[in-house]
Amino acid sequence: MRQERGRLRVLVIQALVFSLFATLFARLYYLQVVSGDTYHARAASQSLRDIVEQPERGLIVDDQGRPLVANRMSWVVSVDRNVLSKLGEHGSEVVVKRLASVLDMRPARIHAKLVSCGDRDSKVGVCWNGSPYQPVPVASDVGKAVALRILEQPEDYPAVLAEQQSVRSYPSPYGINLAHVLGYLSPITADEYEQAQKSDDTSVNGASVVGRAGVEQEYDRWLRGMPGYRTVAVDSMGRVIGDDSEVSGQPGDTLVTSIDAKVQSVVERRLHDTMMLARATHDPVTGRNYAADSGAVVVLEAKTGRVVAMASQPTYDPSVWVGGITKKQLSALYSTRAGNPLLGRATQGQFAPGSTWKPIMAVSALNNGFGPDTRLDCSSGLQVGNRWFKNYESVARGDITFAEAMQYSCDTFFYRVGLKLWQEYGTDPTNVDARDPLVEGAKKFGFGRRTGIDLPGESSGRIADRHWKLAYWKSMKGYYCAIDRRNTSGKRDFLHVFAHEFCLEGSYYRAGDAVNFSIGQGDTLVTPLQLARAYAALSNGGTLYEPRVGKAIVSPDGKILKRIAPKVQAHVKATAASMRYVDQALLGTAKVGTMAWKMIDFPLDQVHIRSKTGSAEVYGKQSTSWVASYDENYVVVMMVTQAGTGSGTSGPAVRAIWESLYGIDGMDVNPSRSAIPGTTPPKGLPTFHGDGSILPPARKEQQ
Repeated sequence: MRQERGRLRVLVIQALVFSLFATLFARLYYLQVVSGDTYHARAASQSLRDIVEQPERGLIVDDQGRPLVANRMSWVVSVDRNVLSKLGEHGSEVVVKRLASVLDMRPARIHAKLVSCGDRDSKVGVCWNGSPYQPVPVASDVGKAVALRILEQPEDYPAVLAEQQSVRSYPSPYGINLAHVLGYLSPITADEYEQAQKSDDTSVNGASVVGRAGVEQEYDRWLRGMPGYRTVAVDSMGRVIGDDSEVSGQPGDTLVTSIDAKVQSVVERRLHDTMMLARATHDPVTGRNYAADSGAVVVLEAKTGRVVAMASQPTYDPSVWVGGITKKQLSALYSTRAGNPLLGRATQGQFAPGSTWKPIMAVSALNNGFGPDTRLDCSSGLQVGNRWFKNYESVARGDITFAEAMQYSCDTFFYRVGLKLWQEYGTDPTNVDARDPLVEGAKKFGFGRRTGIDLPGESSGRIADRHWKLAYWKSMKGYYCAIDRRNTSGKRDFLHVFAHEFCLEGSYYRAGDAVNFSIGQGDTLVTPLQLARAYAALSNGGTLYEPRVGKAIVSPDGKILKRIAPKVQAHVKATAASMRYVDQALLGTAKVGTMAWKMIDFPLDQVHIRSKTGSAEVYGKQSTSWVASYDENYVVVMMVTQAGTGSGTSGPAVRAIWESLYGIDGMDVNPSRSAIPGTTPPKGLPTFHGDGSILPPARKEQQ
């Protein structure tokens, strides 16, 4: 009986074991045969990683096809965080320290770069924005020897990669700088990347670099191209073991600009030399040499508003941004002591225009009661209220016309114009809505607002009219009234006298404000570009263009994708007679006026230059030198702060620029020697060939 029960138990156990094995084999059959494809796909997907292939950024070329910004290959060292994490805390720290040593970096800097943006320990501007599976670049533009050392000793640098990537290069034809026009690149921010994702912009990714200034920023969406994507298989350690699939990227498009590198070279050299000479010149007013701390030159096409050349000083080397910029380098770019090199004076600097303002005032006066036969006294000074306004650049000349007042730059003539119109329309200093024809005229020429140039960060300048003065008083009265209240001892120095008067009547627009405005002094500010654009309107009959640097967008295969046409912003509302009068009057500045001593033996009968000089006075500083000039084709404006008189400092450089534009040697005009073939900018575009070569516009398109 017991034996039978024992056999029964064994049979039951055997049956249970058999059923378990049967169930296990059935499950294995289901997993491997019935659902095998599904699980194989899941396993494969877990071992695949997407790698972004950054596109080559588009070229930037001048009007003749000369590269202004190109690309070159650079060694980039990256760290694969997935592999690094599997080395353990000690192993990863050893690798980071070893890598920091060969790269001459601090280990903490590498650790900061490896942190994903948004994590608790992330640092803005240092953290990683890209995919968590993408190797993180920790050093760019490293030496070839360093890259080869990493590649040849992989056992010492696990998780570290060294590969070549495309970065910006600056060929600098004719040695040009052009930094403020070209701009620079820097990594995309987390906010920018998030915004791009929301708008389904696939042209950027977390590892993208984007334009931050100049045309690099303005035309970024064309220049950046489209990234490619490569899917790779990785092992359990995260190491790449093969490629799975690839989507090719698309290089960026080429930007053709209206800049002419040859003219730009002349402009930059002349601006630099002028400032150096001014710094070596004694200023008889202050008893020290001129500071000449900043300057700008703008050359425009008068008929279209296109920018032919634009230079600013101080400037910087745009290649400093390539491969990442250090804190020390960045501090130098923002340094006040270094003159804020990142500030482009041509479009962002704001300065009192001085006597270059007078032609604008003349047009306004001739449209508001004054006539071409008007004669006013060019005296040595004029008493307005309790202040004596002197004649800065001109000696007393008796009764003269508007033409003579501009040619000889007579301040007191224009003081009388401003005073008469103030007496006629605005004697109530508290009436902010009183009419002011000179202010109206300045606004018609586009002052007080941005020109609309295709460069970011442009300043709007300032028209110091009644409304501005009231707003300024409201914003500053607390500060100056506090100074006045604390002056219990009755101090009479400039600051305390000014604070007392400002606190009481700082919002009043008095006769002194009106006469200051008439000669470009006081609180009115303009950019050199604004002044150049206004003088272009004098040349072309009154059209205010939005200046353009960009001329066309061309695809990598040479197809013209977009022509960037000149855009009209407005037309100056003034009589044709007043515009013609001022235009003809300014011809005399170079013949008999303030510019004549710098234009001796210049072929003015062949190259008809109109010009106006200016020396703007700035409280506590030396005078700002201005020369504004134009003919039927070009406008040339030059400005140097704290550098003395207009013609004395800037005159020789402006003459040299005109000589380069027309191929002038002495009294001979030889177009074959001009900086631009045919003396005028080409209407056509450079020719782009499939082999990458770029040829200048066809000869027939140069005219």
